[in-house]
Amino acid sequence: MNSTKRYWIASVGVLGHLISSYACADFVSDSKLNLGVRNFYFNNDNRDGDAAPSKTEEWGQGFMLDFKSGFTAGTIGFGVDALGLLGITLDSGGGRHVGSSMIPSDGSAADDSWSRLGLTAKTRFSKTEARLGTLIPKLPVLVANDGRLLPQTFQGAMITSNEIDRLTLVAGKIEQATGRGSSDRTGLAVTGGQQESNAFYFAGGDFKATPQLTLQYYYATLDDYYRQHFTGLVHVLPLGEGQSFKTDLRYFKTDADGANSSGKAGYQVSGFTREGTGEIDNHTWSASFTYAAGGHSLMAGYQRVSDNSAFVQLNQGSLAGGVDAGGASLGLLTDRMVTTFTRAGENTKFAQYSYNFAALGVPGLKASVMYLSGDNIKTSAGVHQKEWERDTALDYAFQSGPLKGVGVAWYNAMLRSDAVRNQDQNRLVVNYTIPLL
Repeated sequence: MNSTKRYWIASVGVLGHLISSYACADFVSDSKLNLGVRNFYFNNDNRDGDAAPSKTEEWGQGFMLDFKSGFTAGTIGFGVDALGLLGITLDSGGGRHVGSSMIPSDGSAADDSWSRLGLTAKTRFSKTEARLGTLIPKLPVLVANDGRLLPQTFQGAMITSNEIDRLTLVAGKIEQATGRGSSDRTGLAVTGGQQESNAFYFAGGDFKATPQLTLQYYYATLDDYYRQHFTGLVHVLPLGEGQSFKTDLRYFKTDADGANSSGKAGYQVSGFTREGTGEIDNHTWSASFTYAAGGHSLMAGYQRVSDNSAFVQLNQGSLAGGVDAGGASLGLLTDRMVTTFTRAGENTKFAQYSYNFAALGVPGLKASVMYLSGDNIKTSAGVHQKEWERDTALDYAFQSGPLKGVGVAWYNAMLRSDAVRNQDQNRLVVNYTIPLL
């Protein structure tokens, strides 16, 4: 019996239990149903080079129906969540779909629409919750991507426990992923990996040592690709009324596992690797410091990627599903709009200025600009490459009137790189959530 069938059987079994216990007040009264509406315009303009496409430009409408039940009464509570996702293409044509990372392909053209349904069975005992089915995790070692019309989702199981005061423990297994621009599930891989793995295990926790200090450790392994350790520290130092200084330190140690370490065909990571073997061998650390005062926030940081291979986490873009299966997020501050600054040997300096206009009496309006500069990128030719990116964001959430709750955001990025084609990117996003229950 394959893993998909097991998830459906488990979900149906739990749903049957819930139906028989429908009178349970907590299950009904704590249930929530929201409809998320997202309108997304995406424009990515390649500024040089001969490879197609020269420009990707698309517009879509997304709907996200999100049901979250409460838990049945008793020592062990049961519940079920359901997530229905629908994407509709509003405009894509004239050769502007090629290379799309938002809308799935129907041959060489864009699909008119795409959809998927995710079910999650859940149970709660004391301060521990277990979930089986569709997951959207946000952990240092596994981050679901939500950078396009519909979010990336995963299939697996996950347990979160808060039994120990100030300590949150997490563990789980992921077996499949569905790309942000796809209706179909795939197995798991890394950038460049063409063979599927169906076993990603993770475990770790966050310990709030003091109200200002959080310590983190996580371990993850993707069978036949890599093993990864993460340690992190986040400290926020109050400096007086409306002022603070935040320190964010992150370290990842990633080594080859199974087929990747033995050089088996189809399991190699892309990019520069020592002796061209495609073997994963990476240490990446970063440090960032943020000073906030009133509506102002200024952040500066540095990241170092070791020489033997690029930094890796889950990325299915090289599998048979291609770009439709792709779209990955990383547990790094340098994971930006266009690139991630994670190539072998890359050293990156970055800074960001943000302003919250609530300080000027305009609540809901925020703006930021970030600049990143990477150098020392290793290549097989021995040439050290460089790249830089500038990101600008402007967000506004209506606070009153008929548009109250509507969020409008404009994002602009410019990438200039020796490693990939230069790109200019614009995104215009409108979000609105309608409570239905």
